[in-house]
Parts: sequence; structure tokens; C-alpha cells
Amino acid sequence: MTMPDTPETFDLSSHDIAEDKRQALLQLFPEARTEGGKLDFDRLKLALGEAVDVGRERYGMNWPGKAECFKTVQQPSQAALIPSKEESVNFDTTENLIIEGDNLEVLKLLQKSYLGKVKMIYIDPPYNTGNDFIYPDNYSESLQTYLEYTGQVDAEGRKFGSHKDTDGRFHSKWMSMMYPRIAIAKDLLSDSGVLFVSIDDKEVSNLRKMCDEIFGEENFVSCVCWQKKYAPSNDTIDFSPMHDFILVYGKIRKYSDTGRAIPFLGKLQRTEEQNKLYKNPDRDPRGLWRTDNYLCNKSAEQRPNLYYPIIQPKTGEEIWPNKSAVWRYSKDRHEQNVAENKVWWGISQDNKVPAYKRFLNDVSGVIANTWWTHQDVGHNDEAKKETRELLYGMGFDFDTPKPVRLLSRILQLATDTELRKDDVVLDFFAGSGTTAQAVLELNKQDGGNRKFILVQLPGPTGRTDYPTIADITKERVRRVIKKLGDEDAAKQKASAASFAHIAISNRYRVAKR
Repeated sequence: MTMPDTPETFDLSSHDIAEDKRQALLQLFPEARTEGGKLDFDRLKLALGEAVDVGRERYGMNWPGKAECFKTVQQPSQAALIPSKEESVNFDTTENLIIEGDNLEVLKLLQKSYLGKVKMIYIDPPYNTGNDFIYPDNYSESLQTYLEYTGQVDAEGRKFGSHKDTDGRFHSKWMSMMYPRIAIAKDLLSDSGVLFVSIDDKEVSNLRKMCDEIFGEENFVSCVCWQKKYAPSNDTIDFSPMHDFILVYGKIRKYSDTGRAIPFLGKLQRTEEQNKLYKNPDRDPRGLWRTDNYLCNKSAEQRPNLYYPIIQPKTGEEIWPNKSAVWRYSKDRHEQNVAENKVWWGISQDNKVPAYKRFLNDVSGVIANTWWTHQDVGHNDEAKKETRELLYGMGFDFDTPKPVRLLSRILQLATDTELRKDDVVLDFFAGSGTTAQAVLELNKQDGGNRKFILVQLPGPTGRTDYPTIADITKERVRRVIKKLGDEDAAKQKASAASFAHIAISNRYRVAKR
């Protein structure tokens, strides 16, 4: 194809989030504006008064290189997304994307089109094993550089003391790699959006502090323990690790008019085993129900409005709760329960304490707990088997892939309502592409139209047929689409994938300013 002499020009810079925040501050505090339209920090502190902490000692986390993270977040990208139609499936109709390149650059480029539009982000970043990271940003400093800016050696490499602190470098590098990526990813989330991050025990404490700082502690949702193995190993020291963690953070916690927190997540579907608890001993026309406690764990001193007598309908006796455990419902609510036939005194109707009738039709689902077993969501060996079967004949194994059932559980919690089935799902450490498979399969299962965006660095594999990890990712998604298409071709027409390469713009004439 012949290139034109004068290529089309277009804006290659990423969205400037820092400028948006500066403008927002200037709107709130116009008195802090300087002649040049910048912020006068001293005036801003005066306007905020005692709300500004000017102390030298503050609670928070710090590490060598953190200041550079903020510069990296604010620095616009000069890269461009180059479409790769020849590798794509239904390029002109799909809204799914696989982007090959450095995820830090890609996240910046996605800001223009997806700022505040992503409902769910799941990432399985590299766990900190002490090895150097291959991500091509500014955090690949040598040990010598680290020792210099932590003050352990001078410019000539002479040590200031005998204390050795080289292990910290690996924590610092890992956090400096993660911080700007999570900070930019937060801006991509919608206000009700949720971030899920898989991690092991080596960096879970640092990751949680980092996310607390970026999202705010009030937006921490949970720390899930996933049982990644079904059998212990005897070749470890002291303990055999059986679980990983999944940290969950929401973008902005909102509250109802009554002050109750609005959940970020939906509920899990009920199982047949859970529904077996519901019976109908009194042949209530409203259907199956089960009993629930009519007492709570509060005392009469703590909840005096819940300490009152109720009437036993068969005997006419006044029944008082214990002072150490009063009724769960107020007097008005109890009278409403009686009027609605939701108070159960037993088959013989002569119990001293009633129960509440909770109907199956009124129960929308089950709130997820924080212990996810391998029986419920799969384990590492299951994930390896899935990958081998799907990539049969390629002779390629991923060390620690995640099972599709694990991602399906996360997708159901974050997107599984009628209003959320068009949600955008982002995974910028895509690996083998499990997130895409889970999205495609769940869409087929419940009729949803969720879209995925995968980002994968083209790390070398040493092979000629699939030279990069990104090539493996793309091949897996192709095979998933074919598999689902073979099962139900008509339903999968709109659930295909499109692939795009990311490249530094000056490598491509057409993308140069």
C-alpha cells in the first residue's frame, strides 16, 4: 500500500486528567487562581483552613520512587492505537478489544473514549517474586540507582554504612510499577465501578495500602480469600500456601436517603441446595418460606424501643423478650408482620417465642462471602487444564492461570443485573485471556451484551508460531469464539473480538503528528 505524502494528522495525546482536576479545584476555589491560571497552593491552604494537614509526620505509605509515580500519571501519552483488521474477528461490528502493548500507555489512551465508562476491572498482575519487571516504563532502575536515591551509597558507589537494604528495592519497584496503573484505571471506572485485583501474601499489605490511598479507605469493599489449591504441597517451608487474595474496591460509595450504603455488587444466584431450606407447612398461598430469628443480639439497654410485650395468639399471654436479646422488629413493624401473616408460632401454635416467615419469592439472591473454595470457583489445576484443552496442539502452558469459574463469579457480582448486562469489562494484565472467555460465556448464558477490553504486553515466548504472549491471548479468544459459535452461531454473531496493536507513534508515519 502506497503511503500519502502528507498523512492525516490527529490528536495523539491522551486525556489530561491532572488538568481536569486543576480546573475543578479552580472552580471550587477561584481565590486560589494566579494570573497565569495556575493554583496558588498557599491561598488554597488558607481557603481550606484547618482541613489541611501541614504536619511533618503523617499517616500514609511511602517508598523510594513514589514521587515519580505522580509524574508518570500526569505525563500524557504520545502513542497511538493502530488497528489490526487482518487479525480480527468481525472488526466492523464488535465492541470488544484486544490491545497489544504496554498497559500504562494503553490506559492513558483509553481515557479519551472510556473515561468513567468501565463498570468492572479485573487484573491479575505479576506477583512480586523478586525478578525484574519487563514493563517498559521508567521503573527498571538498577540496584546501583536504587542504592543511590535511598541514600545508601554516594554517586561513586561508596557505601555510607554497613547496613544492607537491597530487598526493599523489589517492593519499591513493584509498587512503582503498580501505582500509576491503578491510579489511571480508577479514572476509567464509572461511579459505581469496581476493581478486583488478585495478589498473594507477599504484597497484599502494600497493595491494600496503595489502593486505600488511591480509592480512599471508605471505598474498600472486601478482601476475598480464594482457595487456589485443593491439596497441600510438602516441598514448601513451614506452611503450604493454599490461597490467594482478591482485593475489591469501589469507585465512589453512595448512600440512600436513609443513610444506608448502596452496594457496589449484586448477589449470587441461589442454588437448589439453598432453596431446599424453604418449606410451606401452613400452605401459605404466597409459596415457600423459611423461619428467621425474631430476636436480635441487642440488649434492652441498647435498644429500649425493641423491648416490649407481644401477644401469643393461642393463649393470649403477653410475651416479653429477654433483656439481653430483644425483638428484632419495632412494635409498629411487629404489628405489620402480624397483619401480613409473617409471624410463625409453630405447628401447634403454642411456642413462647415466634419466628419470622421469610418467603423465597422475596429473596433476590445470596450475598457473597469472602471465602471462595475451589469447589465453588475452581483452582489453579483446573485453570491449567482449561487452557491446555482450549490451546490444544500449541504446547504452551501458563504457570498460574485463573479458572473461568473464578472470573464468572466476579462478573456475576459486578455486572449480573438487567441494567448492567451492557457493561464494559477491562483486564490490563490479560495473560491467556481468561477474562474474555468468561465474558463471552456468561453473555451466552444469560443473554448479556458485556464488552471486554484486554491489554497484554507482547512479552516474548521464544517461539516462531506464537512469538509473544499477546499472540497466545489472541489465539485463545479466537478459539473461544469458534467454540461458542459452533455451539450457537446465531447468538454469537455480535460477540466477537477485535484486535488492535499499540505502537509509539513515531514508528508509524500515518500516526505521526
